[in-house]
Amino acid sequence: MSASDRRGRADLGRRRWLAAGASVGAATLLPAAAWAGGQVEEPLGDSVRSALSAAVANSAPPKPEFDRPEARAAFQWWLSEVGERLRPRKPDPVTRVEFLETLWYEAKRAGLDPSVVLGVIQVESAFRKYAISVVGARGYMQVMPFWARLIGDGDPARLFHMQTNLRFGCVILRHYLDTERGDLFMALGRYNGSRGRAEYPNQVFAARRRWDVAPASLG
Repeated sequence: MSASDRRGRADLGRRRWLAAGASVGAATLLPAAAWAGGQVEEPLGDSVRSALSAAVANSAPPKPEFDRPEARAAFQWWLSEVGERLRPRKPDPVTRVEFLETLWYEAKRAGLDPSVVLGVIQVESAFRKYAISVVGARGYMQVMPFWARLIGDGDPARLFHMQTNLRFGCVILRHYLDTERGDLFMALGRYNGSRGRAEYPNQVFAARRRWDVAPASLG
């Protein structure tokens, strides 16, 4: 082999090595893979459909209200603690507070633990407001468009609106939790379209631990 051929092979090897390193580096910058929210469209009785429609239609403002100063102080502590953990994903403080206030309100309104809702969002969309899964689920909580037709106004584009998405997601998870008689493991599987399998619920439970900071006095 000539000297020029050896140099050519060496250059080719370096280019391949650099290309491989660039690919690995780019991969590390990508957001964590989100689970494709794939709720299955199931028949709803008229009473259930009416109840769910009423639940998502209520236009009460998403502001937490407290009847005790201690509860308000505990909420402010929660907002500070969770907000600090959420800062890397939502650096703008106004956006971050608005998101957390709305999430708290919608979670409590649906009778859900906010840390569970945060865990679902982390796994489903990695906190991406405009995330779309391979099966068409949308927004923070990866709500399937058919829900807009079943219990909303029929416009799936509204599922990208923060409060609308959080409200739909919380109402749907509450519905699944009721359907599964309070079994959160099974309800989460149903939410993801993987009922009975452990992978998705376990991912949410693991993510939940990051956000479970509420003191016992938090009302």
